[in-house]
Amino acid sequence: MLAHFKFSLWFSAVCVALAIWWGASSSMGILTAIFLILVLGILEISLSFDNAVVNASVLKEMDEKWQQLFLTVGIFIAVFGMRLVFPIVIVAVATGLGSFEVIDMALNNPDEYSRHLHESHAGIAAFGGMFLLLVFLSFMFDHEKEVHWLGAFEEKMGALGKLEVISVLIALVVLFALQEFMPISDEKRLTILIAGLAGVVLYIAVSSLDVFFENEAEGDAVVTTVKRNGLAGFLYLEVLDASFSFDGVIGAFAITNDVVIIMLGLAIGAIFVRSMTVYLVHKGTLDEYIFLEHGAHYAIGALAVIMLFSINFHTPEIITGLIGIAFIALSIVSSLNHKKKLLA
Repeated sequence: MLAHFKFSLWFSAVCVALAIWWGASSSMGILTAIFLILVLGILEISLSFDNAVVNASVLKEMDEKWQQLFLTVGIFIAVFGMRLVFPIVIVAVATGLGSFEVIDMALNNPDEYSRHLHESHAGIAAFGGMFLLLVFLSFMFDHEKEVHWLGAFEEKMGALGKLEVISVLIALVVLFALQEFMPISDEKRLTILIAGLAGVVLYIAVSSLDVFFENEAEGDAVVTTVKRNGLAGFLYLEVLDASFSFDGVIGAFAITNDVVIIMLGLAIGAIFVRSMTVYLVHKGTLDEYIFLEHGAHYAIGALAVIMLFSINFHTPEIITGLIGIAFIALSIVSSLNHKKKLLA
């Protein structure tokens, strides 16, 4: 286990050292800086453990090269792209300011920066929520899935999956219902409609990249192999990670407005989630705990619902994290009970 998390430990040590330097050079103080990045790291892990399980279900079919890219290049995208650059871009678009002006605002006027980021929450939640909802629905309506955690219920859901567009159809119905009935301003209705549709389009685009690898002579098996072992699978994992990071970035501002501490703390959580993903793959955990993937997808479904309703109703991050952990724990217990029955 230590070998799998060695890089994460070194990376975390660097983040802590940077936090100590930042705390010492500001009014925050060293102990406060260390405490905050540890809290943020734990928050990120609790919100993203189900992400690690789902990532592992895709990553286990990818070769060693892409697994390493996911852990190295991918973590650079996750940390600097989603935890630093993306919030700056969101605020820049919302305010019409330049990137350098937004960076100056983030460092010198964090309260104003946080306010602008929270004002963009509706669009972020609609985009990420719709993408995650489709991840959940696509798993539920997979008619080729042979293992069913909830028995007859999942079997019937899987049978409906023979209608290929059912996941997108349900997601669009949910989006239009939210846009129509949620008690929000007309401006916000338009925002969530556009952002939600963008999330749906992105999911369809990423999930359909396999068409570029089609080979009529070699069949669907080769398409699936290329998709999982190549760029398509890598992009899918990066977009999935991005959807999870939205909630963590917004929630982090409830703990501190210091963008440097937020980036360092979430970075620690993100790298441990990545290492956890690779660990689950190498140890064959998904094969040993056959319902673990199911629990992770139910947790993703719950997170998608929470994100969509957070447009108007706030749910504490600790509740979101506990729901995910509860689904994972239940799936592990069910897997162990299933194994006992087979051995009996």
